Amino acid sequence: MRLKRFLLITAVLMLSVLFSACQGDVSQGERPTDTATALAQVQSGTQGVRAKFVQNYPPNTLYDINDFVALIEVTNKGATTVNPGQCFLQVTGFDPGIITGINYIQGCGIVDGKSVYNLDGGFNQLEYQSTDLNLPFGTLDYKPNLNLVWCYNYETHASPLVCLDPVFYQISNEQKACEPRDVLMGGGQGGPVSIGYVGVDMVGDQAVFEISVRNSGTGQVLSRNSDITNCGNANIDYDDVDKVQYRVEMTSGGLMDCSPGDGVVRLVNGQGKIICKSRINSATAFETPLQISLFYNYMDSMQRQVQIIQTP
Repeated sequence: MRLKRFLLITAVLMLSVLFSACQGDVSQGERPTDTATALAQVQSGTQGVRAKFVQNYPPNTLYDINDFVALIEVTNKGATTVNPGQCFLQVTGFDPGIITGINYIQGCGIVDGKSVYNLDGGFNQLEYQSTDLNLPFGTLDYKPNLNLVWCYNYETHASPLVCLDPVFYQISNEQKACEPRDVLMGGGQGGPVSIGYVGVDMVGDQAVFEISVRNSGTGQVLSRNSDITNCGNANIDYDDVDKVQYRVEMTSGGLMDCSPGDGVVRLVNGQGKIICKSRINSATAFETPLQISLFYNYMDSMQRQVQIIQTP
């Protein structure tokens, strides 16, 4: 009898411990702070789409009787998903009469951006292949620098919290909720073009924002209207370079009066500036997110040398 009672008590205690552990796991998995941390990781960083040659594809050295196979790994380290028609790669830098039959331009396909469910972002793999290597007579080897170029359509979104006070310069005994001040935004917002800081100033009941735009990546910013299908073949002209389309709005005030007035800021030495103004319909200070969106194309590249040796 005592044994049965002991076993019953032990079973109840074990079930209680197991139930408590399960409850602890569920509560930890649903903590808002965890979600907020993941969202902050998604909306950070200064990378977008990245591409590289897979190791040993192609090998550093091969004979002219071998097949030429180049595998390209495409990853998305930013927060914007690229879909078919929004990203293209091409391999240049070699004589097409020697490495023949290469399909120069290929689409990246769908490459997911970072999300709270996948903080590493998506990836895809593409193949460039030639089954016919033709070294000219008397040429013992050939060492081209393979130039991998990729161009893609991308976006950057930022929502810095700004303080607005229409009576900032008036003397008051009232304790205010906040004080207008500049907002530094280091670390990027999940794209190669980023917001560096947002300057905040009050002129009476009008808020004035100075928004710094930067090329924080390793490549070239291109206009949203540029042709990215063949951007590695020098078909990009001056009017396509360093142009970023933008939109700035407040949740309480809608679109604002911004300069440049055409909605496109041009970067000089990788830097640009947007000035926006808005009337504030409030009698007290308050905080609100300033919603900034940047739209652009981006071009990046890397090189890899290979050696093709004539078969003895």
